[in-house]
Amino acid sequence: MAGILSMILAGGEGTRLAPLTSVRAKPAVPFGGNYRIIDFVLNNFVNSDLLQIFVLTQFKSHSLNKHMSRRWQISGLTNRFIDSIPAQMQMGKHWYQGTADAIYQNVSLIEGLDPEIVCVFGGDHIYKMDVRQMIDFHRSHDNAKLTIAAIPVPVDQADQFGIIEIDEHNRMIGFQEKPKENAKTIPGRPGYVLASMGNYVFDSSTLVSSLKEDAEDIDSLHDFGHNIIPKLQPSGDVYVYDFSTNHIRGEPDGTNGYWRDVGTIDSLYEANMDLLEITPPIDLYNKHWPMRSYHPAVPPAKFVHDLEDRMGHAISSIVSAGSIVSGSTVHHSILGYNTHIHSHTYIDDSVLMGNTDVGRNCRIRNAIIDKDVTIAPGTIIGEDADFDRSRFHISPNGTIVIPKGARVGFE
Repeated sequence: MAGILSMILAGGEGTRLAPLTSVRAKPAVPFGGNYRIIDFVLNNFVNSDLLQIFVLTQFKSHSLNKHMSRRWQISGLTNRFIDSIPAQMQMGKHWYQGTADAIYQNVSLIEGLDPEIVCVFGGDHIYKMDVRQMIDFHRSHDNAKLTIAAIPVPVDQADQFGIIEIDEHNRMIGFQEKPKENAKTIPGRPGYVLASMGNYVFDSSTLVSSLKEDAEDIDSLHDFGHNIIPKLQPSGDVYVYDFSTNHIRGEPDGTNGYWRDVGTIDSLYEANMDLLEITPPIDLYNKHWPMRSYHPAVPPAKFVHDLEDRMGHAISSIVSAGSIVSGSTVHHSILGYNTHIHSHTYIDDSVLMGNTDVGRNCRIRNAIIDKDVTIAPGTIIGEDADFDRSRFHISPNGTIVIPKGARVGFE
C-alpha cells in the first residue's frame, strides 16, 4: 500500500477573479509579492511530509504548469512525487464536469497506487494546515469513511459554502450545499454556520466506489458537495475536523484558524492586505513552516534618492526582489518582483503583482495591478471613481483591477 495519496483540485476557471484569470487558472494568480495561490496548499502538504501529490489542472493551465515545473519538482526520491496532471479526457471527450468527476477521470491513478487514504484538497485557498493532524483525527474514528475540514463563517456567507451540522462526537448529521436561505447555524452561535473548507480525507475504497457509483448517475452534477457528501452522510461514517484546532509550531498566538477563500477580487485584495499587519494573521516568516515558491534570478530590492522632496521609501509594505523604489513613496502596499516606481509617485493600499513600471508623478490607490503593466507618467488611479470605471474593472468594494500587460495612460 502506498499509504497516503494527495490530490489537489487546481483546474478552477476562477471567473469571479476576472480579469486576473483571463490568461491563467485561479490557482496560478500571484499573491503576496512572492507567491501563487497554489503555493499555500502545496506547502501544507510538503511541510506535513506528505509527498505523493497529484495536481489536477484544466483551464488555462500553462502558467500554472510552468510554475509547477520551476519550483515543485521532486526527483530521485523513491515513491515521492508532485505531478501536474492535465485533463486527459480518459472517460470521454469532455472537460471535468464537477469536482467529483475530476477525481473520477483520474481514478486509475488511485487504483494504481492502492493507498489507504486519499486527501482531496482544493488548490485555491490561503491558509496553513498540518494535514497530518487531520489524518490522525480521521484515523482515530475506526468507522470513518470521510472526514471534512470545517470552519465557522458568518451566516450571511452560507450560500457560498457547504453547511454542516454535527453531533457531540463530531459526526456529521446534516449537510446543505450552498443554501440560499434557512442555513443551519451553530448551536449557541446564531450568527455563524459551520462551513466545509472543501478539504476531504477519504478512506480510499470508499472514495473509489462512491465515484464509480456517481459516474453512473446521469442526473448527478458529479460534485462532492452536491452529490458525494449527501449520499455518504446518512451512513453515520462522515466526521468533521475542526480546523481551528490545527496547530503549527512557531505560529504567533491568535493566528490559528486563518483561512481565506480568495474567490473574488475583494477577498483576494483583503487577504493581501492581511499580510501587511504588524502581526499578520498568516505568518510568512515562520522558520518552522517554510513558504516555498519559485524565485526568479533577480537582484535585491533597492531604494534610491534621499532628498527632501525626492526620497525613495516604503512604509508598512512588502517589496519583492528586483524592485526599485526611486524617489517615490510606497505606503501599505505589496510590490511583486521587478517593480519600478519612478520619482514623485505615490502608491497606497495597492497590490502590484510584478514586472510593472510606474512612471513619474503618478498617484495610485486601492488597486490590483497584474503583471507586465506599464503606467505612463502623471497617471492618477483611485481618486475619480467614474473616470476609473470608464477605463478599468472595479470590484463591488471599489478595488480597481488593471489586467496583465496593460499600457495605462498612453495615447
